[in-house]
Amino acid sequence: MLRTVGDQPTLWESLLPATALRMPAELERVDRLLDDVRFFEPYRSFFHVSLGRPSIPMETYLRLMFLKSRYRLGYEALCREVADSITWQRFCRIPWGGSTPHSTTLMKITTRCGETAVAALNEALLAKAVEAKVLKTNRLRADTTVIEANVAYPTDSGLLAKGVAKMAKTAKKLKAMGLATRTRLADRTRSVRQRARSINANLRRRTDDKLAEVKRINGELADIGDRVAGQADAVVRNARRTLRGLGDTASGRARAAVDELEATAAATRKIAEQTRQRLAGVKPDGATRVVSLHDGDARPISKGRLGKPTEFGYKAQIVDNEDGVIVDHNVEIGNPPDAPMLEPAIARIKRRAGTTPRAVTADRGYGEADVEDALRNIGVRYVVLPRKGRPNAARRSIEQRRAFKRMVRWRTGSEGRINCVKRDYGLNRTRLDGINGARTWTGHAVFNHNLTKISALLA
Repeated sequence: MLRTVGDQPTLWESLLPATALRMPAELERVDRLLDDVRFFEPYRSFFHVSLGRPSIPMETYLRLMFLKSRYRLGYEALCREVADSITWQRFCRIPWGGSTPHSTTLMKITTRCGETAVAALNEALLAKAVEAKVLKTNRLRADTTVIEANVAYPTDSGLLAKGVAKMAKTAKKLKAMGLATRTRLADRTRSVRQRARSINANLRRRTDDKLAEVKRINGELADIGDRVAGQADAVVRNARRTLRGLGDTASGRARAAVDELEATAAATRKIAEQTRQRLAGVKPDGATRVVSLHDGDARPISKGRLGKPTEFGYKAQIVDNEDGVIVDHNVEIGNPPDAPMLEPAIARIKRRAGTTPRAVTADRGYGEADVEDALRNIGVRYVVLPRKGRPNAARRSIEQRRAFKRMVRWRTGSEGRINCVKRDYGLNRTRLDGINGARTWTGHAVFNHNLTKISALLA
């Protein structure tokens, strides 16, 4: 059951001095901006009107998530800090002496409501800014960035070792539940970990045959991974047969463990295939390459950065205006081309604001004639996109104009905007798995960033 507003302040707060009740200016502005019932609407469809335990108040949840994103806190650290601060309790609408919501409650609401709720939150916030006439759309700039997945740097040998160990652990869990007790799955955890460690030892050798030895070990790991994945498939079949016999009495935990084992076996088999492709001298396709066992949607993305030539995660496009407000964003799997993403983003902004942007600029990755034509067709007057490749004389005359160069220089600020959201609001790495998790995490980061910006414009 959904609760939107929390309890009233207690009488104990009247005993506190005025200095203890004062909030920082930023929190006061955000508190006034969030005091709107339209921010509760995205969550109504996820809760029954009258059945179920009452949820925590949504006004408290939204303010807690702002503090989490703004100060880069984990769920447990957030609840601990709020419980220890009178100022943060007042901001989160928690009565003095009341209980702070548990960290798992925040996790469950975030994952349950997901990207649908946070997308509606961003739409409501931008609509509020449009009504207050503080959302400028006359000049817009777009850029793409990589949102890293919550994975370590992947190697095929390391992923194979983790996959085999995870299958053995999950199979033991199923057998402890009484499922597939007579189906054999060999625990090769120790063997694969020894082989994975020996790869690093061989790479440090200065002999000529070290690469041949590394390839041999990788081949052995791929073979072990395939064999254990086949045994895991047999465990899954027999476990599902038992679950069908139990019917509705089967626990959800047992069903989830069977699904996890099946997914791990499929991922391990895919990684073994990737390993054999590399041993044969063929580079695996980055669009389908598995780089994580728990985040199957993460992909390798190369953006040409010197410090990180290849990143692992998702590609995001950020569009902001001259006030620094992010007016549109989207997150995609893999590394799709930049150019086709710009026109749909500008169309969404036009629908939200009710007006057509006057000028749009982006970097050379968007520089295609089709993109310029599409933007002009929806009403954009000035399209400033440096073209890819070597421009001809006519194009050089356009790009050398003073107004064109001024817009290109202004566009570089989009990189600073992206760095700000990554540094101050946690957009650098998503802590939620999968494309839905990445979109949820990004949506909260953008929402909380825009809360700060729009509240300052309204002040």
